[in-house]
Amino acid sequence: MNYKTFFLVAALYDIVLGAAFFFLYGPLWDALGIALPNNTSYIHLTAAFVFVQGVGYWFVYQDPDGNRGIVKTGLVYKIAFSGLAFYYLAIGQLLHPVFLVFGLLDVLFLIGFARFLMGGRSRQQA
Repeated sequence: MNYKTFFLVAALYDIVLGAAFFFLYGPLWDALGIALPNNTSYIHLTAAFVFVQGVGYWFVYQDPDGNRGIVKTGLVYKIAFSGLAFYYLAIGQLLHPVFLVFGLLDVLFLIGFARFLMGGRSRQQA
């Protein structure tokens, strides 16, 4: 697997998703048929976090071995998001099916992150 390309895709995915939900949350929420919360900070805080995760994956794309710690953090993030998406689906409270799609995509990314961490340079030089 070409990990540089993989991390470029991961970076662009989260950067675009974060920016779209930050700047275009109104039209996106309307298109999904979701009522806006009483305070848009919920949307902005989450969207900014997703965007920053994407920037982190951009750093990994530039230097995969030098940024393994970001990949570890990303693995935890992807587990958390996909786990929460599946949990809310299971209890019938998932906001919209699109968030399940995002959760499923995050499972694919977390598998790639784990494969990267288990292969290649397994130990950093002291």
